Amino acid sequence: MSFERYVTERGPSLLRLAYVLTGDPHRAEDLTQTALADAYRHWRKVAVAGQPDAYVHRMLINAHLNWHRRRSSTERPTDLAGWEPAAASDPAEGVASRDQLRQVLATLAPRARTALVLRYYADLDDAGIADAMGVSVSAVRATTSRALATLRSNGVAAVLRETP
Repeated sequence: MSFERYVTERGPSLLRLAYVLTGDPHRAEDLTQTALADAYRHWRKVAVAGQPDAYVHRMLINAHLNWHRRRSSTERPTDLAGWEPAAASDPAEGVASRDQLRQVLATLAPRARTALVLRYYADLDDAGIADAMGVSVSAVRATTSRALATLRSNGVAAVLRETP
């Protein structure tokens, strides 16, 4: 498969994954562009690997985690104390609930958010998450457990299962 064909077919799904990881559409575009630029530079190796999606997802995740290590990324959202999940009987309430979930996810550490996104959005098991993040399965379980505990303390763990 050529690089151009890969970008045409898989680019939108990479952008969606990047958006869920970052929660910011502009940052997601930058992240996707960075991952695709890296993939282009190494396309022969990526294409020979047989699973270009896994390879490029790994590049995307690494770029996301590396971005948070930069000093310029130390901004944090405002305090979300008093956040209550809404009962989604009205479609507008569902939109508001998802927006609140995005805000709370933004307060998590980058690795914790990445682990939850790969578990609940990308529907990967522990081994798949460990492979994508380059960590052990036990590290994935511990990170996911701590992230869910943080969300529970903010009252949003149940929303994860309900949010599409």
